[in-house]
Amino acid sequence: MSIKASQQQLLKSSPSTYNTASMYYTVTFDKILIANRGEIACRVIKSCKKMGIKSVAVHSDVDSNALHVRMADEAVCVGEAPSRDSYLRMDRILDAVKATGAQAVHPGYGFLSENREFAKALKDNGVTFIGPPAKAIEAMGDKIESKLLAKNAKVNTIPGFDGVVKDADEAVKIANDIGYPVMIKASAGGGGKGMRIAWNDEEAREGFRFSSQEAASSFGDDRLLIEKFIDNPRHIELQVLLDQHGNGVFLNERECSIQRRNQKVIEEAPSTFLNPETRAAMGEQALALASAVGYFSAGTVEFLVDSKRNFYFLEMNTRLQVEHPITECITRVDLVREMIRVAAGYKLPFKQSDIPIDGWAVECRVYAEDPYKSFGLPSTGRLRQYKEPLHVPGVRVDTGVVEGSEISVYYDPMICKLVTHGKDRTDALSNMKDALDSYVIRGVNHNVSLLRDVLRNQDFIKGNITTKFLYEKYPDGFSGTTLNGTQQNELIAGACYIYLKKLLQSQDFLYSKSQIYRAVQPTSWDLVISVEDKEYNVTARFDKNNLILDINGSKVSMSSQSSFSSPVLEADINGNKVTMQTISHKQHDIRIQHCGTVFSPTVRSRKQADYVHLMPEKPKVDLSPFLASPMPGVLFSLSCEVGQEVSEGDELAVIEAMKMQNSLFAGKTGKVKKVYFTPGDSVGENDVILEIE
Repeated sequence: MSIKASQQQLLKSSPSTYNTASMYYTVTFDKILIANRGEIACRVIKSCKKMGIKSVAVHSDVDSNALHVRMADEAVCVGEAPSRDSYLRMDRILDAVKATGAQAVHPGYGFLSENREFAKALKDNGVTFIGPPAKAIEAMGDKIESKLLAKNAKVNTIPGFDGVVKDADEAVKIANDIGYPVMIKASAGGGGKGMRIAWNDEEAREGFRFSSQEAASSFGDDRLLIEKFIDNPRHIELQVLLDQHGNGVFLNERECSIQRRNQKVIEEAPSTFLNPETRAAMGEQALALASAVGYFSAGTVEFLVDSKRNFYFLEMNTRLQVEHPITECITRVDLVREMIRVAAGYKLPFKQSDIPIDGWAVECRVYAEDPYKSFGLPSTGRLRQYKEPLHVPGVRVDTGVVEGSEISVYYDPMICKLVTHGKDRTDALSNMKDALDSYVIRGVNHNVSLLRDVLRNQDFIKGNITTKFLYEKYPDGFSGTTLNGTQQNELIAGACYIYLKKLLQSQDFLYSKSQIYRAVQPTSWDLVISVEDKEYNVTARFDKNNLILDINGSKVSMSSQSSFSSPVLEADINGNKVTMQTISHKQHDIRIQHCGTVFSPTVRSRKQADYVHLMPEKPKVDLSPFLASPMPGVLFSLSCEVGQEVSEGDELAVIEAMKMQNSLFAGKTGKVKKVYFTPGDSVGENDVILEIE
């Protein structure tokens, strides 16, 4: 029997109740090509394997050894590293489909996932697009048209200008007509790219410039729209799933308010803020909008929700969302599997009343970036050590990397989507803290410290959050976790434990050679611990396996069964379970990750500490004459030349990394002495771009 004949026979007997096992073994396609990379490509491949479907990976030349390539049954190189020369090349993706005989294509998210021309080209070539029809992608992919359609479908919308903004002058006029603050954003955009908030005329002009440039770079479409910015909103989205037979359900909501630069960082499902009535109303409007454009497959309707639970349509993402795993956790629905079944023509195997809210799920986006720079500027490098916290209850790690993988400047810097599921929010958050504390990532900067600090914030714990959360809680930027007294003692205990274990390890070797040395082996130590310019007097001794400490008069007991060679140190400290990581240990200097943040305590004997105080301090170097890149990327533009007078605070250059543009400003007033790069050049982190005299 042919594939199509089998599908038609099974369509007639599609189960009315949701049966996970039967869904995996439904006949759909023999082979699916995944037009994407990284963690989402791996995610799709996993469902394909469960369904007995062969998978085809596409990759750029630098991704030839990537995890998604290794996981797939077949792989095809589609071009060079820049995405415009590989993952965005429709012609090469189509060639790969033809060469491998794939019957369908799953686009993941990003790249070509919301490109109507790609969906249409596949259909014209007799290949199934695992996503919505091209007409729906076109309608919802344009923010201007989608807003008009939403109004017609009686969906709540944000006041704003529905036409295309022509230039900066018109942007200022429109902004004044609407009333500040306004949101300037790319018509064809998504993922926070091409979006700027303006509070005055100057910011409106600057926002127009940067948003149009980012939109052109990311989407090949520089059209912009402007709408009223709702102050202190929550970002809550509804997951919808519709088939080709007129059936549709919403799979509850996701709270996505913890953001930086309009990009989500932490998501959870469900939301602490919605009541059943608001959830139902949002779900009904989301389905009404999807039905109005003939939508089928998985999709997400995003809303802004104010303090009184009034909600306004933001946009519809006609693809699988990055944060879809938390919906899968609380509904027990494999969204990728259902997308494949819908694309093959099957009816949904459940109705709205079958969709549960099973516990709580939280997702942290772990990025290769430096959270101490604008909440996260990209970091590149090789993962020289990598260990996922799979031992934590309810944990799920969606990733596209393994130990040894390269984080490239060419693509999104995401390392993984770390997800925890629990019986309630408290349980899920507790699991997430344990997972972050024991997640070993070495070789690149990462944002675990920021994620961990947010989880301990009392307003976050209470659910009092808005999209401005990060900027309100860290008005001067994130500078690391501030430890309370108990956590500070835990850090000191950990530093003492690591220092003394290493000391005893070396002494054991020495004492084993001589009975004389063994007789004078110390049994207690008088230490001075320096942490962030503070000194702590510590006496330490071992009582069997317990380290007994007196820290400035506070009694602390610590025991651990962790291997000294392991980077993760799990300990019992005064009856509390504590997980820390040893980042490095060089004689007296120890670097420890505690509560997500890396601290650098120094451990010395009392005599050594007395001598250190006599050492002269190193003079500080004035770096203001040098304009250095804070991240690896490409020099997008340069606003000065040699000999030009500049003032402190002037914009001198723009760096583009991962399709985001960042302005660099003069640190002092003076004359440009030398320029080391030209626009289009690649620059590394801390590379000096120019010098001012």
